[in-house]
Amino acid sequence: MDTAGTTPNLTAGPLTFVVRPELWDGNVQDHADQGISIDVTADVDGKQTALLRFHCLDLERSYIYGPENANMKLEGPMMLGALTRGRQITGQLYRMDPIADGNPIGWTVRTLEKKLPQMLERAGYPQIAATTNMADVRRLLPEVESCARKVYAAKRNTVKHNRGTHIFPAGNIKFGLEMRRLPVGDGGLAIHVLADLLGSTESSYVEETEILAFDLFWDGPHYHYGPRNKNHRIYWDRTLVDDPLAWVFEQFESRKLGAMIERAGYPGIAADLDADKIASLLPEIKKKARELQAEGTAQTGKPGLPKEPTPNRVPR
Repeated sequence: MDTAGTTPNLTAGPLTFVVRPELWDGNVQDHADQGISIDVTADVDGKQTALLRFHCLDLERSYIYGPENANMKLEGPMMLGALTRGRQITGQLYRMDPIADGNPIGWTVRTLEKKLPQMLERAGYPQIAATTNMADVRRLLPEVESCARKVYAAKRNTVKHNRGTHIFPAGNIKFGLEMRRLPVGDGGLAIHVLADLLGSTESSYVEETEILAFDLFWDGPHYHYGPRNKNHRIYWDRTLVDDPLAWVFEQFESRKLGAMIERAGYPGIAADLDADKIASLLPEIKKKARELQAEGTAQTGKPGLPKEPTPNRVPR
């Protein structure tokens, strides 16, 4: 997971509150997600150690007792019997309920204000709990909350790709195809799903926005839900998906595009799709896609990979 851009530490007595941006990729981390984490840390045997961790992500909303305490021995509820009894669990994880608990940052701060000493004891650190001055913690928590909300908004990972070199209008969306190459050398054919947002097409302020992206790279093929929105990124399992391009067109041909656009955060676009129009264009788009892959293979030995890097561009 990407935790670059860690914020300055916020300290109250023996405790330090650490706010980090989090970027999780599907099939690399647990699932595709992003947001922030808040760690409550302290010096334990000469090492700065996370005592509690709160995940405040788009999807993952959870907290962990003792994420670095290997000596925790917890059992599941008695009523679950053999399903949990006797299992050693390192770092007890609980999930927030997005309905009952609401915003995860607000819930985390309220919970720390009310229950921090008890949570530290549960995590296996009673001595630190006993030396924590809650008056100091409560004075610091507004700063922790402000920092967390700023990082959540400012450090999100989003991307603005090129629109493509071959554009196929399809009702209220467009497909853009291009051959991409990253400076590190990876790349291949890219398929961009585009839509005009925030105004009519005659308005000067209308924005063409990429709502889905499929990067069929030779080394790290992946796709993005809402590159400029949530930007939840999933890498294909190459053991199961031999041909990512075929996989993409299988989703399009089975009319899953609308559901994918909804997940990307654009339900209005999904509702107005012209499925028949899209279906009529798919053979032409697929033909051009295979041609571009073949061109890349002829040039570089990798499907759809051009000779030179193609950096993302932001229009002036």
